[in-house]
Order: sequence, then structure tokens, then C-alpha cells
Amino acid sequence: MTEAAYSLVRFLEAGTDKARAGLLVGERVLPLDPDINSLIQHWDSMEAELDTLAASAGADSGLDRAAVEILAPVEPAQVLQTGANYRKHVVDLAVAHRDAGQDAEEVRAKTAAMMDKRAGQGTPYFFIGLPTAIASATDPLTLPSYSKSDDWELELAAVIGKEAFRVTPEEALEYVFGYTMVNDITTREFVFRKDMPAIGSDWYRAKNARGFLPTGPLLVPAKFFGDPQNVQVTLKLNGKAMQDESTQDMIFGVAKLVSEASQIMPLRPGDLVLTGSPAGNGQHWGRFLQDGDVMEGTITGLGTQLIHCQDEK
Repeated sequence: MTEAAYSLVRFLEAGTDKARAGLLVGERVLPLDPDINSLIQHWDSMEAELDTLAASAGADSGLDRAAVEILAPVEPAQVLQTGANYRKHVVDLAVAHRDAGQDAEEVRAKTAAMMDKRAGQGTPYFFIGLPTAIASATDPLTLPSYSKSDDWELELAAVIGKEAFRVTPEEALEYVFGYTMVNDITTREFVFRKDMPAIGSDWYRAKNARGFLPTGPLLVPAKFFGDPQNVQVTLKLNGKAMQDESTQDMIFGVAKLVSEASQIMPLRPGDLVLTGSPAGNGQHWGRFLQDGDVMEGTITGLGTQLIHCQDEK
């Protein structure tokens, strides 16, 4: 992991309602004219100019980060989410949901063997989220009044840099512009439709409530991020670490995920590919989000999310 010379942000200046893109160099925000998706799409022609701009930034350049409102750093047209992509997470869930009378260690060993086989021969499980669920890394999270099973899922997310269609795993990372952090909030009671079991998952209701995708604060270009399979994902709830796992535990790495996602539909510049959540969700702990909870999320090199939870009034 290299120390980022700069990252990209989206922000609002005080007294304005127009979001702008900027370079974050230290604690200074250098405003840019193009929007974030234009920057990503035209990176090849703008990269050198932005490198120079960042290198010449001084202590008084641009705007003080503390004086602006940092928004979600991306505006994707498509959000692809990945299910069951951390080995320990899947094993823990299998143990938690084992049938009465089943031995926990037997279920653990059997599931672990299945995950090892899946990593070598299987394919990722994708579903689609809505960009309207995206919020910033500091927006309060309103817990819907219809549920008491809202859960956290902190994830590394790849941001697509150029159109990717049917790319191989070997070339897939060439299509990744950079990385950001997403907390993929889930209403557990809605994941499976009890009234329509043959249909199965209901990801629309479970995943897409307002604010259920806190994103950012930073978008770090891939050249500064280093190996996406060697960063730490940590979520603290009220100061206690609930998730704390390396991305080395992924069943399918970022290159495989981007490649497989691109086999069905073209991925466009700015699109998000979420990579799954490690072990330690609320379902594992038997404790879901409540009014007054504070989630602190960090992924190596991607800043910090600080989300205050509140009940819907």
C-alpha cells in the first residue's frame, strides 16, 4: 500500500448547493471543473495535469477540508453488490443458521470445504443496488420504522475507470480506476421472502432504503492504493470492533469480480462493484442497529466513515 499523494472527493462549499469534484491533498481541497464521472472517463488525458496540480499544492492552496461538506465521492449509474464473498463470514453464517441438532464444528468444516471448492470452481454471486441509496460518509442513517433488523456490512468497492465488457481476470484491474468504501446496510428480515420462498431473495427491500449505502469519503486512484487483496476492513460499533478482517479472506478477488460482472453487461466509468463484507455483521453478533448507535468504518487508505444512527420519526 503506497501513501496516497492525493485522492478525489466531491464536496459542497458553504452557502452553495452545487456539488463539485476536487483533489484532496493533505487537508486541502483543490476544486476541479469537471464532474467526477468526467474526471474518471477522461483520466488518461487529465492524469498528468492533476499530478502536477497536487504536487504544487501548498498549505494555503484551495479550500480547507474542514470548511466544506464532503459528499459521497462517486455518482455511479450502476451498483453491483456481491454476496457471500468472505470465507470466514460464510462459514460463521452457516454455523449460526445450522439446523437444530447439527454439530457446530461439523457444519464449520463442511462449509469451509465448500468455500474452498467454490473459490476454485465457482462464480461470484451478484445482485444490483440502486444509486439513490448512496449517502455520504457522515450522513446520519435513518433506521426505517418498519424494521428492527438493520445490519452493517462494510466493504471495499472498486470504481470502474473505462468501459469493461467481457474482460478477463488477468486484464480486469486495468479497468479499475480506484477504490472507495461502502457500508452496505441490510434489513435482514427482508432478505428472504417468506410469502414467496420459491422466488427467494428480495434485495430491493433489503438493501435500497434511503441512505443504505454510505459511501466514501475518499476515492483513491488505483495507482496510489496498491494491492486490493491486502487491506484491512474494520467496523466499530460504539467503539467496539465488530468487523476486523483482511481482504485476503475474499473468496473471489477484485480482478475476478470485475471480470465476472463484465461478462453479462458492460461496466461503465464511475460504476461501483462492491466486493462483499467480512465476518462480524450484526446477524453474527445477534445485535442489530439501534437509535443512537455510532458506526466508525475504516479501510486501509480510504479514510473514515462516521455514521450516527437514528430512528425514523
